[in-house]
Amino acid sequence: MANPLLFAPYTPPPGHFDEIGLAVGGHPHWQNLIASLQGLGVEGLRARHQVLQDLLHEGGVTYNVYSDPRGTERAWPLDTVPMLLDSHEWANIELGLTQRAELFNALLIDLYGPQRTLHDGILPAELVFGYSGFLRPCMGSLPVMPQVLTLYAADLVRGADGKLQVLADRTQAPSGAGYALENRLQLSRAVPSLFRDAQAHRLTRYFQAMRQALMSLAPEQEERVPRMVLLSPGPLNEAWFEHVFLARYLGLTVVQGQDLVVSQGRVWLKSLSGPEPVDVILRRVDDAFCDPLALRQDSWLGVAGLLEAARQGRVAIANPLGTGVLECPGIRAYMPQLSEYLLGRPLRLPTVPTRWCGDPQALTEVLADLSAWVIRSLHPQRGRTPLFPARLSADERDDLVRRMRARPGDYVAQQAVDLSVIPAVSQSGQLEPRRMSLRSFVCARDGSYQVMPGGLTRVAHAPDAYMVSNQLGGVSKDTWVLSSEPEPPEAAAPGLPLPAGLGMPHSLPARVAESLFWMGRYAERTEGGIRMMRLVLRRRRLAQESGDADEALLLVSLLPLMTQLTATFPGFADANQPPHDVSAELVDVIANPERTGSISFNLNALLKAGYALRDRVSGDSWRVVSALRERARELQRIQSSDPEALAPLLDEVITHLLALSGIAQESIARNLGWAFLEAGRRVERAVLLMTLLRHAFGRAAPSHLAERGVEPVLAFAESLPLFRTAQANGSDASRALQLLLRDESNPRGLPFQLRALQVAVMALPADFAESQASLLQRLKVIQDSTAEPSGVWQKRFQDPSVLDDWLMTQSQELDRMAIQLSEVYFAFPRTRHLLMEDSPEWGS
Repeated sequence: MANPLLFAPYTPPPGHFDEIGLAVGGHPHWQNLIASLQGLGVEGLRARHQVLQDLLHEGGVTYNVYSDPRGTERAWPLDTVPMLLDSHEWANIELGLTQRAELFNALLIDLYGPQRTLHDGILPAELVFGYSGFLRPCMGSLPVMPQVLTLYAADLVRGADGKLQVLADRTQAPSGAGYALENRLQLSRAVPSLFRDAQAHRLTRYFQAMRQALMSLAPEQEERVPRMVLLSPGPLNEAWFEHVFLARYLGLTVVQGQDLVVSQGRVWLKSLSGPEPVDVILRRVDDAFCDPLALRQDSWLGVAGLLEAARQGRVAIANPLGTGVLECPGIRAYMPQLSEYLLGRPLRLPTVPTRWCGDPQALTEVLADLSAWVIRSLHPQRGRTPLFPARLSADERDDLVRRMRARPGDYVAQQAVDLSVIPAVSQSGQLEPRRMSLRSFVCARDGSYQVMPGGLTRVAHAPDAYMVSNQLGGVSKDTWVLSSEPEPPEAAAPGLPLPAGLGMPHSLPARVAESLFWMGRYAERTEGGIRMMRLVLRRRRLAQESGDADEALLLVSLLPLMTQLTATFPGFADANQPPHDVSAELVDVIANPERTGSISFNLNALLKAGYALRDRVSGDSWRVVSALRERARELQRIQSSDPEALAPLLDEVITHLLALSGIAQESIARNLGWAFLEAGRRVERAVLLMTLLRHAFGRAAPSHLAERGVEPVLAFAESLPLFRTAQANGSDASRALQLLLRDESNPRGLPFQLRALQVAVMALPADFAESQASLLQRLKVIQDSTAEPSGVWQKRFQDPSVLDDWLMTQSQELDRMAIQLSEVYFAFPRTRHLLMEDSPEWGS
């Protein structure tokens, strides 16, 4: 008998198939797992579930939820209890999915070729030609090869009779395989003994076959490894994490449309190391958005001329442009006829009964018993959410019937299925039944197709929820296909090797370089803002606790300095009209994400740059970025009028920023990526230091700050220990300025930043030698100025106006240098001429 503490809440709804079969003591292939769950008990299961969530959080596994007021990014939801399938049932599923992939491959070739299925009336021509996914510009563009359809996925559901059926087909850019692999990796870490004892088929071979399939698509080329990229819509896409994860595992480079260009019939990556030819594109961008020249002209996601390059056979795309037509829901109504016509044999894996309402007979059948059907729009852009007539009011049903009669061809009806249920861990740690679906993945291999032994199981977010959707809060499960014998050792091979070419660090698009540069700058801005805020809060406490008038005066002097350093104007900059409430202003400068220059604003900008670099950031770095993201959320969640309540969070952010900086220094190879990150950090640190010194010791500095501001300034620059041990003559102010502006050994001093910046600039691409020389010349002017004789410096130290002018001039020079660097490397002006015929270096 089942442990009542664990299974008492688990009561499957009537009329739904129970995957675990608890009512009959458990289906045979679930028996071992049931026993293990009983052994764990509620507390043990809750503990394993928490370990799993911690692993996902630590790994930065995320999914973007659109139109959520709490923000788009969500932790990837993974349940601790896997979905189990026995080897006998899986063998039939595998055969059915392979046949289905072969059928869609044949149909794709026909629809963009001879169109026999239309001429012979197997498919209604008005269904295909009226569907937005049929792209007329793609006629004749498919590669001449047996397996045009490289990747395929099917959403499977099990009805009350216990039989699996196909609910939907995914062909243009099937997603989820990367999440399925991530589920396996994390669950096998969280419950290693359960996975080991289950003898589940491993997934590595599928991804090896997938990579081999992509490589085999490459056009004829010289003797080299094909260069492959994954084309993504970018960080705002719902599956951005998966794009990055899958690309890393397969050894691809993640690119966006702006990173690629078509020149002389070929696709090139606009790398700062020089143009790199692209042979194969694994796309995650929908068909119509891939080429703004031939398809959707309003698309910013694609590459102008991509379709023509594919037509000429100069680049391979998986899947080819135009495959979205196979996702037409109306086609599912004709799958049995298509299988007999194109393959000469019956359909092995059935589709959920479907009717295209453009067929008068089908419309009559659907309207005769509307409650038995689920109504979908033929055109996804007009509404992805299906309608359940059985759950509509009478008026809503009447309105739906009127619309269906007016435009019957716009609607598809699928028979309503009472989805099977499976145990999922509730918040209390007990098991509850949730409705589920399974997405299975198929890839081309050696003239046939290979099926992933498992897939991505998804369950509804609550026991009473009848729709299974990640966007609605659904949860994923790992899927274990149980083997009848132990897996061979070679099937457990780790990740795939990273090939030479685009996967290597030297392939750096301008977009990525810019994100790295600004990640460095915003990291320094965030750190500088926090250091200044901590100084202010510390002096504020001293002034309040001591009642010392000098301390109060020093605090009043530091407040405008903080405004200048963070550029959060007007703030305290106007001494005649200071903020009425100092505490409220300080809280706003800390936690208001909408205020330019605030700590929260800069931190979010850093995270935005880091998120865009997900494929370039190491695992350790990403854990730090994930921790910073949590701190940023906490800063915005805490509602307090006292800035002291936020001080502990600021300390944590500083710690994480230092960890990120340490990883960058110790773990990142000195390649182009490091050069841009380092350049951003050094430029910003130098500018912040000079801004601080100008307003602390320049012509506009309050006299009280010039007298007592040495210690706060040195504390900001992390230079107090050096100051206290240095043997030097002169006033405290001149000694501090000497340490910060002339001492080359001080890692927080200006000379150190300039020297580090010089190293970074010298590592920039040699292709831009003239611009690089100009940047170095600008930098040399500043360095020469810092190396002037001591007599010149004594005059600067003694005259605040002279010092102020010098600091302002050098700061402006650094700003100009940063602008020049951006114009040269990030705007990438050479790309304006890529379509010219007299560019042999691009077309050779």
